[in-house]
Amino acid sequence: MLHYTVIATILICAYVLGAIPTALVVSRKIKKVDIRCVGDGNMGAHNTFHEVGPKFGLIVALLDVAKGVLAVCLARVPGLDLSWQILAAILAILGHDFPVWANFKGGQGLAVSFGTMAVLFPLAALVGISVYGISFLLVKSSNIAAGTGGAAIALMLGLSQNWVFLAYAIIVLLFVAVKMVIDGPRRRSIGITKIC
Repeated sequence: MLHYTVIATILICAYVLGAIPTALVVSRKIKKVDIRCVGDGNMGAHNTFHEVGPKFGLIVALLDVAKGVLAVCLARVPGLDLSWQILAAILAILGHDFPVWANFKGGQGLAVSFGTMAVLFPLAALVGISVYGISFLLVKSSNIAAGTGGAAIALMLGLSQNWVFLAYAIIVLLFVAVKMVIDGPRRRSIGITKIC
């Protein structure tokens, strides 16, 4: 069994990894702007897509997914059990949502959440991400697409009776919605002005 200091280090690294402000870095490097000061003020792939460019929005999305993937792998590779892997996943999401490098004002965590799911339950996550992509192309709304993608994941996990993963998916996806509500005032134009 790994020493608790090793476990603690892995968990801290999961948070730090999640806290890397990819959208902020990309927007500053490419367009010389603070992504929190343009569009809806959200520090995520969706706002980057619209304000910096589709290609860079996709890059941010992939990097954020990778953060979730790597965080769970940090716990899985040394042999930590499922509970520690899930905790590492949650810390990566919290790192993205409340990044220490950006005054604890991050994104909603959807891409990072999908990244964690891709490792924990890859088949259901693949179906969910596919449904998200198709829905987004049809309705042009990330929120609606996220809802349909999340529902597809929940359905897959429910049908397979994987209750632990189903609970994780529901909690994480509900938190994405809650985070959007929490960020609402900050993301309105007056809030963006105060940040910038």
